[in-house]
Amino acid sequence: MASDQPDKRKRSNLPLDTFGDFQYRQALAEEMLPMIGRLYRNNVHLMLYGKLLVNLSVSEIMQAHRFVREAEKNELSEFETYQVITFLSSLELGPSEVDIGIIAAAYLFDDKKITMEEFVGNSVKDLNRKKGFSFRRCPGCCFYGFGRIGRLLARLLVEDSGGGDNLRLRAIVVRKSGKEDLIKRANLLRTDSVRPFLKELSE
Repeated sequence: MASDQPDKRKRSNLPLDTFGDFQYRQALAEEMLPMIGRLYRNNVHLMLYGKLLVNLSVSEIMQAHRFVREAEKNELSEFETYQVITFLSSLELGPSEVDIGIIAAAYLFDDKKITMEEFVGNSVKDLNRKKGFSFRRCPGCCFYGFGRIGRLLARLLVEDSGGGDNLRLRAIVVRKSGKEDLIKRANLLRTDSVRPFLKELSE
């Protein structure tokens, strides 16, 4: 079997069953989703080389892994990151952003004789909630005006809401107008063509 891949990497050990390998990695990505969500609600934001993983689909998570392999020319895959997420889920972490890609890649190139679980624990030991980690709940904020900039900021706050301890949008003050104008602005929050909002907003 040729070692050339679409991402232009040379791989000496290709799986014999490439479709089976893909299905297994796909299954791992599916199992990541609930763990990523639970950690997010506890204000632990998981990232893969800077890309936030919350609210991504299975295919988007797999595409993010492939992008890392192409950019970094390493063999990082869902096999390694799944283990990192599993170990992180068993810890009591304080509010933080954890890049599982960097941790997994560092373990691949580490020559220490320790398990991945020990390596992950050492990497996030300063984030342990049991070590007196304190976090003050942020106050709410109010927007005055709801133009394009206001909508962009509102989307960022919604995307970063986490477990509710982050800065939360409590109210929006707009100029006196009719009901139709308010409905139009709410729709623009969802469908603005300049920066479409792909997340979910409740009515």
